[in-house]
Amino acid sequence: MNSRVCETAGTDPIAFYICGPTASGKSSLALEMARKLDGEIVNADAFQLYRGLEIVSAAPSSEEFAQVPHHLYGVLAPTESADAQRYVDLAKPVIAEIQSRGKTPVITGGSGLYLKFLTHGAAPLPTADAAVREEMDARPLDDLVAHLQQLDPVEAARTALQNRRFVSRALEICILSGQKASDLRDGWESKTAEISSQLRGVVIQRTRPDLHARIALRTRAMLDGGALEEVAALADVSTNCEKAIGFREIRALVAGEIDRATCEELINAATRQYAKRQETWFRREKWLTEVRL
Repeated sequence: MNSRVCETAGTDPIAFYICGPTASGKSSLALEMARKLDGEIVNADAFQLYRGLEIVSAAPSSEEFAQVPHHLYGVLAPTESADAQRYVDLAKPVIAEIQSRGKTPVITGGSGLYLKFLTHGAAPLPTADAAVREEMDARPLDDLVAHLQQLDPVEAARTALQNRRFVSRALEICILSGQKASDLRDGWESKTAEISSQLRGVVIQRTRPDLHARIALRTRAMLDGGALEEVAALADVSTNCEKAIGFREIRALVAGEIDRATCEELINAATRQYAKRQETWFRREKWLTEVRL
């Protein structure tokens, strides 16, 4: 096992996180760490939450499930919706129960927002308001900039004022919260830094050629291993479930709209793009220790 992973892990039952892009080897490393830490694995992949999507979502195999206890795999029906907060509501009781038995939760997955909500909670910023957005869209940018400078000069000074979207969002936060966006954001940054100092985990790094090769192998294995039958059996799925990479492409293949080679390439391309977004996300999570496999 990578020595840096061992150093990061320690020996106590504080939750340990294994993150990284798709196909990077998170499941294998999670098994190793669970054995080392006398732990149990908790899923943090948005699509592995669903039943009936095991092949497409690359859920652990039955052999892997048999090695150590796994939690939150296949717990949602394909018709159910899920978001980051729903995931947290599912995960926190499971993690607490594992810890109550003196075991270490080994939380693994690549769904960055789900992990962020679990580790740090939701940012205390108001969500977008359609009426406020409509009113701002009708105003010239110079007017929005002047308004932001009046309400929150600190935020205005650090905002790209030529970017209408950034200005509108900062102003929207001020209007909806009744507070300065700069105060809310600075307070949140301070809180997240404090939380991060108490977390431990790793993010897997692989070279781009290596990761792309692993993605291609997994896609081929998925298509050869029953993914077509799995997708064909799911007549009714939620919008969330339908977003699983490979689902729509395989559905098109099953319907005869594309051929096997096209399906495979489309899945590979979409997976590579997703992996790149994941790498970008996890680079911002400075509390994670980078490990190369």
